[in-house]
Amino acid sequence: MTESPSRLAWRVTEPLHAMIYFVPEAPERYALQGLDASAGYFASRAAAFGTAGPGLVTATFYNFNPALVARALPAAWERTTPAAMLAARLEAADAALTRGLGADVIAGPEVAEAAELARTAALSAAAFPHGRPLFAAHAELPWPDQPHLVLFHAQTLLREFRGDGHVALLLESGLTGLEAIVLYVADGQSDERFLRPTRGWSREVWAAAIEELRSRGLIGEDGITEAGRELRAGIEERTDRLAEPAYRTLGEDGCLRLAALTRPLSRTVVKGGLLDPGQLTKSRS
Repeated sequence: MTESPSRLAWRVTEPLHAMIYFVPEAPERYALQGLDASAGYFASRAAAFGTAGPGLVTATFYNFNPALVARALPAAWERTTPAAMLAARLEAADAALTRGLGADVIAGPEVAEAAELARTAALSAAAFPHGRPLFAAHAELPWPDQPHLVLFHAQTLLREFRGDGHVALLLESGLTGLEAIVLYVADGQSDERFLRPTRGWSREVWAAAIEELRSRGLIGEDGITEAGRELRAGIEERTDRLAEPAYRTLGEDGCLRLAALTRPLSRTVVKGGLLDPGQLTKSRS
């Protein structure tokens, strides 16, 4: 199936947002607020909600063990504030992108143009907040001034816009958060050794989810079945459709231009190790 321009724009630009979950600059800033890497992740991403508790975060983040979330929240708000965590996250993004891309690149015209295109799409998405709680909360945050941070914030909004739609489709498809990531691993998209512990699931609970998916014909002896692949492909295709309203204002040419501008930036981020899961493991050890 040919990739749509809107999916291409999201996929190619996404590393410029996703790096915040892996770079050491993030847990370093969270530590200054008195939080370890795990609590810092939950508090920084949930800070747009205010002093959110574990119920809201478990519901909207979807694939984390509720017990893991409850260890972080609401205790984090006894040490810091949502405003401080939002500032810490933006400071981490600034430091990481400056390190990864270089000061000359982030001050260049390509980043500025990409930032404006991504911002246009994110602002367009704000007309469709219904049923998208994580996106709607982030959409109410103030915009940063520097182009590379505008690009980071815009892609954060677009990621949460897409993610909220994805969660709705997982629910409609009858997949729990745990089952969704087990099927993701079975499809070869990630490694259980990374995904299971970072989401807080025990080996026993993970194995039980595998058996449940096997009973539904979605996993077999050799991994994901054809039915499982079809289910995942259908969810991805419908997720793309739900995300398209954000990109309509750019049109096909605007989406392709955004992808062309951010492709070399994202490649640099990936090659520089800013999406290396090993960094996350080290920060939590």
